[in-house]
Amino acid sequence: MVRHIIIYTFIAIAAIASAAYAQVLHTQCFDPDFRTLKVAPRSNNYFPPIWVMGLNDDPLVVSFDHLSENHMYLRYSIVHCNSDWQPSELQESEYVSGFNYADIEQYDYSASTFAHYVHYQFAIPNSEMQILKSGNYIVKVYEQDSPDDVLLQARFSVCENTMAVRASVTSRTDIDYNEQHQQVSVEVKCKQGSVIDPYNDLKLIVSQNSRLDNEVTITHPLMVSGESIVYDHNRELIFPAGNEFRRIETVATHAPSMGVISMQYFDPYYHANLRLDIPRADEPYYYDRTQHGYFTIRNWESEHSDTEADYIVTHFSLDTNGKLNGGKIYLDGEFTEHKFIPKYEMRYDMSSGLYIADILLKQGAYNYQYLWVPDGENRGYTAAIEGNKYQTVNEYLARVYQRHPGDRYDRFVGFGIAFSGK
Repeated sequence: MVRHIIIYTFIAIAAIASAAYAQVLHTQCFDPDFRTLKVAPRSNNYFPPIWVMGLNDDPLVVSFDHLSENHMYLRYSIVHCNSDWQPSELQESEYVSGFNYADIEQYDYSASTFAHYVHYQFAIPNSEMQILKSGNYIVKVYEQDSPDDVLLQARFSVCENTMAVRASVTSRTDIDYNEQHQQVSVEVKCKQGSVIDPYNDLKLIVSQNSRLDNEVTITHPLMVSGESIVYDHNRELIFPAGNEFRRIETVATHAPSMGVISMQYFDPYYHANLRLDIPRADEPYYYDRTQHGYFTIRNWESEHSDTEADYIVTHFSLDTNGKLNGGKIYLDGEFTEHKFIPKYEMRYDMSSGLYIADILLKQGAYNYQYLWVPDGENRGYTAAIEGNKYQTVNEYLARVYQRHPGDRYDRFVGFGIAFSGK
């Protein structure tokens, strides 16, 4: 009996440890003094963090700030993952050349800002770290002498680009016609003989505006014809249309900016009071050209925003005409890392009757939306606050992974991006 208890206890501890590890393989800062983490191709700040093998002149740039007056000696390493962002079976020597670590040597101190910080950045791949295998990766940043104490980590992907992926979107879906949904179709073109069993060797993953909560994985295509593999008329590829992202700009502290009602300084930060937001579910659709959730660091009063943009306490407020029961409201956008955590939860304030959130953000232009997360669920819904408008322009990313029988990792072989309403 005692032996069984010990075994069950061990299994429970192992399960908890495994679940905890699984939960952290996302882009996130573990230390609250590290902020504004971003990964994007050098050539396009509004592009998913994907590097195509061979494009050495356009690496991914990882950047972040440390709220401190002192420089830290930081180092990074990478972990190869399968399509589900769990570590693969590959050894480090199989996916990276040389040593799997490098020092972060590019850093600059903030200048002319009330908030003191150090801005760091580095490129992947680089002369010190060449990537040998396609797939998903986690880059981890830590102090040079403390590799087990990860300060932050970020997702990125490496693509072989050996298959052409064509994605398209329509509002004429299998469940409604120009109403509240959008349906994605994907066609994959592969060389003859490169795919042995398309019904088992390929995996299609589709995301909407880089969100993690409503991402879908498709393992079986609708049709295979010659070199063409088609994913279509699949209910899982029908997404709520949502609405255009809301936009704010805190690009200036001495002049009005988009969505900012007032800017005041209370030691040690500026405070930006944003316009009061209201639900748009019952409002008519209004087109606004947005960046599909991405953010850009910018200070109009400076030429070097990376180090001369200040940190501002940004005050969000939402009037839902009373408290909503049965769930919570979260801010969503690239700056929230698309996660439902207390930091980005809208709190109901009894005195004002409003949902509010106060978030320290670096000066810039931000896209955001409000998602309703029912109790007991991990998925957000646009219907309650933003509404679902079929005309909405959303960014859909379709990624294709291949794994032959006996392979030890998922190869990332191709991707395509489609925009609804275009």
